[in-house]
Amino acid sequence: MAATALQAPPLPASRPEPRRRRGRSLERVNPLVYVVAWLLVGVCIGPVAYIVLGGLRTNSQITVDPSGFPTTWEFGNYVDVLTSSLFWQQFLNSAICGVATTIGVVILGVMASFVLARYEFRGRGAMYSLFAAGLMFPMTVAITPLYLMIRQLGLMNSLAGIILPQIAFALPTTIIILVPFLRAIPKELEEAASIDGASRLGFFFRMVVPLSVPGVVTVGILAFVASWNSYMLPLFILNDEGRYTLPLGVQAFASQYSVDTARVLAFTSLSMIPALIFFSLFERRIVGGLTGAVKG
Repeated sequence: MAATALQAPPLPASRPEPRRRRGRSLERVNPLVYVVAWLLVGVCIGPVAYIVLGGLRTNSQITVDPSGFPTTWEFGNYVDVLTSSLFWQQFLNSAICGVATTIGVVILGVMASFVLARYEFRGRGAMYSLFAAGLMFPMTVAITPLYLMIRQLGLMNSLAGIILPQIAFALPTTIIILVPFLRAIPKELEEAASIDGASRLGFFFRMVVPLSVPGVVTVGILAFVASWNSYMLPLFILNDEGRYTLPLGVQAFASQYSVDTARVLAFTSLSMIPALIFFSLFERRIVGGLTGAVKG
């Protein structure tokens, strides 16, 4: 009789292991953190939303219910401001100051940071410490001697009297951010460039400038936003309403039309919206540039 082969009983089908959800191993975030975060967001956005919506209301609506929403949308306040030649002149003044300050800060900051990061010379540490100390010296403290110096130079009531001090006071932040970028460039890269026949200036323009673009973008954005929002320096230097920047224009407009609250809110919102849009669009660039500076 043939021996029958004993067949082993089939093994039970193993259930597939459930996939671990991403982040399951991490601790769950406390919901209170989200509540606090949303509260902070509301505190920051609330005043901006109030100003923007206030420009879409009438003075009677603001008087009856100061914190309410528009019952009828009044776009005439914004139309009156946008059709004003004075607003666009002040807008142009702010744009000129912002662009010129940004260009000056980027050019001088990259050159000074390159020297401090790549060259060995006596007093380099003291010079870097001097720029670092400039972070603790705000423009408000130096406004009186700065005013006297600008008056002696004959730059009163001119945009140049605004641009040059803004470049000077933005250089410390620029150098603190850019020096780590330029210091992190390998020396072997510079040696290879010199072997290929590149001069120091050629290495600077062909290699250093492209590699430091994230930091350059960061300091440029910071300089532009700071120049756009500057109020103290233009207040002391400018005395012609046609040369005002937008922060000064808001103050002058509010004094002239103090009774027309809705129109003042419309002018204020239009003056701050460009800076908010600009900052929001390049927010990741700023964070990425600062992160690279810390890593470097």
